[in-house]
Amino acid sequence: MELHTLKPAAGSVGTRKRIGRGPGSGLGGTSTRGHKGAKARSGYKKKIGFEGGQMPLQRRLPKFGFKNINRVEYKAINLSTLQALAEKQNLTKIGVEELVAAGFISTSQLVKILGNGELTSKVDVQAHAFSKSAEAAIVAKGGTVTKL
Repeated sequence: MELHTLKPAAGSVGTRKRIGRGPGSGLGGTSTRGHKGAKARSGYKKKIGFEGGQMPLQRRLPKFGFKNINRVEYKAINLSTLQALAEKQNLTKIGVEELVAAGFISTSQLVKILGNGELTSKVDVQAHAFSKSAEAAIVAKGGTVTKL
C-alpha cells in the first residue's frame, strides 16, 4: 500500500447533484421540482401540519378537555414516609423545612399529607393540606395538625 494507491471505500463517496445547470446535465428544466404548483416556486415553505390540502389532523379531531386555571398542585406525602423520617432523624415535629431537607419536596412545592401507611409515634405535622384519614391518624396518636 502506497499513498498514490489509496482510494475511499466503494460507494462511500458520491458526487453532488448539480441541479438546474442546463439540459445536458439531465437535471435542468424543472430542476427535479415537477411542473407548476407551490412546491415548484421559489420561496416555498411548507406550513407546520400542512397535509397537501387534505384536512389536517389537528382540525379533523374534536376539541378535547380544558385546563382549570384555579388548580392547585400538591406533592403527596404519605404517613408511612413521615413515620420513616421521624424514626430516621428522631423528630417529633415535621414541617415543610424538614421535608425539603430530606429531599422529598422542593421549596416551591405545596405539600398534602395522605393517610397511606401507619403512624406509630406522636408527631406534630405542618403542611399545606391534609386528607381526612391522615388528619385522623395523626390526632389519634396524640400529634397536632397545622395547616400553612
